[in-house]
Amino acid sequence: MRHVYWIGGGSGAGKSTIARRLADRHGWRLYSTDDVMEDHARRTTPDEAPMLHEFMAMDMDERWVNRSPETMLETFHWFRGEGFGLIVEDLLRMPREPCVVVEGFRLLPHLVQPLLTGPGHAVWLLPTPEFRQAALMRRATPGGRFTGRTSDPERANRNIAVRDHLFTEHLRDETARLRLPAVIVDLTMPEDELAERVSGVFRL
Repeated sequence: MRHVYWIGGGSGAGKSTIARRLADRHGWRLYSTDDVMEDHARRTTPDEAPMLHEFMAMDMDERWVNRSPETMLETFHWFRGEGFGLIVEDLLRMPREPCVVVEGFRLLPHLVQPLLTGPGHAVWLLPTPEFRQAALMRRATPGGRFTGRTSDPERANRNIAVRDHLFTEHLRDETARLRLPAVIVDLTMPEDELAERVSGVFRL
């Protein structure tokens, strides 16, 4: 998979933006793991992805209000690598030219590492809590966030913010342990600089 470049990281870190810029700049194919989540959910069975199917059976309060952020982290299917094999299947079906840039939080370091043929093909973006919050505010539409369908949107949003922070810390620890490239993304980093940092990791 020498033609594949991977951009993982925490939510709100700029993965989609940077991947799109690189795809446009170099004429690459773009594969967003967020865009195929619904398809991948349909392609799994409860035996193959038990956490995913338990999540699908929950109501909105069970998912986002009634459980602790720690439990949400430990049981969230995509954070546990369920369905990652379907990402690989999709990539293997694609032509080897042009290159493809894959982005999304589902790209867990320990799952991507065995697929790397050498340095310079993967990076993880680790947003600070402040950067993530600012990014989510820019994306928000009035009344449009899914937590608005819970009985306590404020608590749901708090739970998700803590869960996502814990996930980012997990990525920080795992990339360090596996000696994989990571970039801290904070409010002082312009988009152009982040794009250049990722390009530098990819040796472009």
